[in-house]
Amino acid sequence: MKNGFAALEFDKKNGQTVLSLSKLTDIPIECHRDIPDEETVKEVTIKKEPTGERYASFAVDDKDEPSKPSLEDVDADDMVGIDVGILKYAHDTDGTAVGSLDLSDERDRLEREQRKLSRKEHGSNNWEKQRQHVAECHQQIKRKRRDFLHKLSNYYAQEYELVAVEDLNVKGMIESPRNSRNTASAAWNTFTDLLEYKCKREGAHFVEIDPDGTTKECAQCGVKTEKPLWVREHSCPACGFEADRDANAAWNVLSRGLTDLGVGHSELTPVETALPVDTAVVSAKRVVETGSPCLKEPPTAASRQG
Repeated sequence: MKNGFAALEFDKKNGQTVLSLSKLTDIPIECHRDIPDEETVKEVTIKKEPTGERYASFAVDDKDEPSKPSLEDVDADDMVGIDVGILKYAHDTDGTAVGSLDLSDERDRLEREQRKLSRKEHGSNNWEKQRQHVAECHQQIKRKRRDFLHKLSNYYAQEYELVAVEDLNVKGMIESPRNSRNTASAAWNTFTDLLEYKCKREGAHFVEIDPDGTTKECAQCGVKTEKPLWVREHSCPACGFEADRDANAAWNVLSRGLTDLGVGHSELTPVETALPVDTAVVSAKRVVETGSPCLKEPPTAASRQG
């Protein structure tokens, strides 16, 4: 790969790949992903992590962006609405709930390393070594979270032709004293950002909707019912429609997304479109280990919730 300001070449003498930047010396690097010769590199960003590691990120021109199908030609089976939460990270209109990522062991280790750091003399060699241990703990948590979000967003972008999600005010939720740590850990904005660009890459429609009232509103008849957080079931007093609280919200997310896009499917209710009422629970561990949550597998009796 070469262009006017950057070049990647393999140094046969030393047996390593070298990054050459204009006005800078050659930098030995380890390539994690090959850059095709036909791609044009727009910019190179060099970043130093708190752990001391340095990374080079390459931005390239994407000239072969696939075209999106016509909204009127998208089948109901190729649409999905996603409601994100704390107890279950994502609940979609195909009847699947993906569990939240368990980072308790990593957080326990981080707290231990932070306590050790607090006992070191600030600025000493031992303090600097311990600071790097703390930085490594932060980096491990960050990497595991992003790996989970990449794999989950990649699944939805590849599996569906239209994806609808909530446009959450994460900043305001973090500033609230309730569930602020869990909200920050969930990284919902990161998930929707990854999902948006991957939908664009795969040629799928992506829409964010106003989340106000998606939990309260009945997906069947539209009547709003107040529900405290501990109530996990939706039961409409007007039409009698019953479903998981998050599943009901996911159907509302999809319906609003279709309305915002001006698609005629939006007047269809969950019953009329035969969307599932049962829930298949997929663990976050399964998403991370396989690279795909395999959401299309039929749920077993043990994995169903009312």
